[in-house]
Amino acid sequence: MFSVHGAGNLLVTGELVETVAFKLLQLAVTELPQDVKDALHKAYRQETNQVGKAQLKAILDNIELAEKTCSPMCQDTGIIIFYVKAGSQIQGLDQIESALRNAVEKATCEVPLRPNAVDPFTQQNSGNNLGRHVPYIHWEIVPGNSLEITVLPKGGGSENVSALAMLTPGQGVSGLKRFVLDTIIAAGAKPCPPTVIGVGVGGGADIAMNLAKANLLKPLGEPNPDPELAKLEQELLQAANSSGIGPMGLGGKTTVLDIKVDYAHRHPASYPVAVVVQCWAARRASAKIYSDGKVEYLTHKVV
Repeated sequence: MFSVHGAGNLLVTGELVETVAFKLLQLAVTELPQDVKDALHKAYRQETNQVGKAQLKAILDNIELAEKTCSPMCQDTGIIIFYVKAGSQIQGLDQIESALRNAVEKATCEVPLRPNAVDPFTQQNSGNNLGRHVPYIHWEIVPGNSLEITVLPKGGGSENVSALAMLTPGQGVSGLKRFVLDTIIAAGAKPCPPTVIGVGVGGGADIAMNLAKANLLKPLGEPNPDPELAKLEQELLQAANSSGIGPMGLGGKTTVLDIKVDYAHRHPASYPVAVVVQCWAARRASAKIYSDGKVEYLTHKVV
């Protein structure tokens, strides 16, 4: 039993966590959040390159068909990553991981999800998307007694062009800009653009990469609350889209839908910059479970 104590000592069960996580997995791979669909429609309206426009039309048709049939929009349903915000008053936190793993195994069979968990030494596929550290769970303890779960199914094609640079401090922001744009240009058509780019700066190698990937959870089109970072994001976005790589690498105005930047304070001797690339299928789904058992889906409309 996983319990959350709130008004009236009401309970949220492990079964509910599993049910919600399964629904999030289904939503994530079959229906994009509205902000991503809006960004793709905007790119389609603004595209003047006819080949690029045709690619965006195919993407939008694919999205519509996936929703209608409740089928995955891409055959690569990714490595499953969960971001969990757990209220500090929750009891039984050790039960959440098993509920999430059960949901992944069930979704693999019933949605279905492509089995993507492969042992890097034996090369054996587990067949159910479960394995060592997979699904990967990021934990955050927050005040209160609610539980927020976000799933990020991260595809391999876009992950393969993600990059990390340990710049020297003297290279600074200019070096950061150069590295981000060089990464996007080198990626070309491989990550199925138009992409979403997460940039993490500072901390250490692992911290920068974690920040970059977490940026993929942010709604597209919302400016960074930090004015300087907002300015940097727009500069990078404009420069990336001037590359002409375009949708699916076939030319056009929109190579990148949005760029999100976050940072941590760094060591005086190092300047880490991480770039995580997400394909046009910028899949994510979030829900919040309250102490009375109420479930609020944050990224999708659920009847």
